[in-house]
Amino acid sequence: MPDHVYFELLLVDLHFPDAGSLKAKRKDVQSVKAQLHGRLGAAVAEVGGQDTWQRTTLSVALTSGSSHEVSRAADRVERYLVDRSPTARWSAGCRYPRKTFGL
Repeated sequence: MPDHVYFELLLVDLHFPDAGSLKAKRKDVQSVKAQLHGRLGAAVAEVGGQDTWQRTTLSVALTSGSSHEVSRAADRVERYLVDRSPTARWSAGCRYPRKTFGL
């Protein structure tokens, strides 16, 4: 059993300017969530903007036995989201200043 567990919780606001309907936005959101979970091992939930056509807020949770590893995983999530959606806007106080929590 590990002596320590570290985690980061990221909140990100995404804008999908090409989404013309809730159905189109949900398709894009599902794709982002699947990529973050499948490629990067993140737990992802849509926590805001469910009824808007072009905006959503996702929570992304990462855990590791090493503070360095969880920090690197958060960097990978950020890079993926910025590369996929240059208009991504990180929620103040949750992503910056960045903080790793240990238990």
